[in-house]
Amino acid sequence: MTVHFIGAGPGAADLLTVRAVELLRASPVCLYAGTYLDPQVLAYCAPDTELIDTQHLDLDQITDHLVRADRAGRDVARLCSGDPSLYSALTEQTRRLDAHGVPWDVTPGVPAYAAAAALLGAELTVPELVQSVVLTRTHARSTAMPEAEALANFAATGATLVLHLAITRIRTLASELVADYGPDCPVAVVYRASQPEQFVLRGTLNDIADQVEAAGLRQAAVILVGRALTPSVACAESHLYDPARVRGTTGPDHR
Repeated sequence: MTVHFIGAGPGAADLLTVRAVELLRASPVCLYAGTYLDPQVLAYCAPDTELIDTQHLDLDQITDHLVRADRAGRDVARLCSGDPSLYSALTEQTRRLDAHGVPWDVTPGVPAYAAAAALLGAELTVPELVQSVVLTRTHARSTAMPEAEALANFAATGATLVLHLAITRIRTLASELVADYGPDCPVAVVYRASQPEQFVLRGTLNDIADQVEAAGLRQAAVILVGRALTPSVACAESHLYDPARVRGTTGPDHR
């Protein structure tokens, strides 16, 4: 039997992959995080699927459910919000499953930052303006950040920043980023992208904290910072689609 770690995407039931839906339909046990999941996602499960909400369980309790299902000969769909490669505790869970000899695999999902960018209608990498995206988080009452991954180190690059799990610290973060990005740098906060209650706050580093606090946001929001959010109409265009570029060669294409 297998534990299937499945990216549930940003929450919308119609943003799951075909593979994810097939696994949900076929797995007699499904563990999910009820805090972030649109209930419609669970409609893909069979009527007799055992549904287990993990929002109040610790890692050992979750592992116990996974191991017991395996011992009973039952496949498990383990839903992760967004994509399992980001902030999903995949490493901790699979390490425990390996210790118990339980097989597992991973099905990717739409990451939250991609859903947020889609809602904004934004490309996060604009030619000659910004060509890198940094996906990171901050530390308050959560797991400590590695020393080298201080926010200032990332800010110095000028890359588009995507901050997860950081909404309650937005005032502090904005003040830290002003030195590198400037007070007028565009910022967008996307709450529950793709879900029925989704909404967007747009502003700058100078005023976004006021908007977030007025809206009372405390969770389930992604913060995007960078000039790519409102690129100039005069920004450069991609070399890949330039009419002057010589086509038909075997060399790599470059933006």
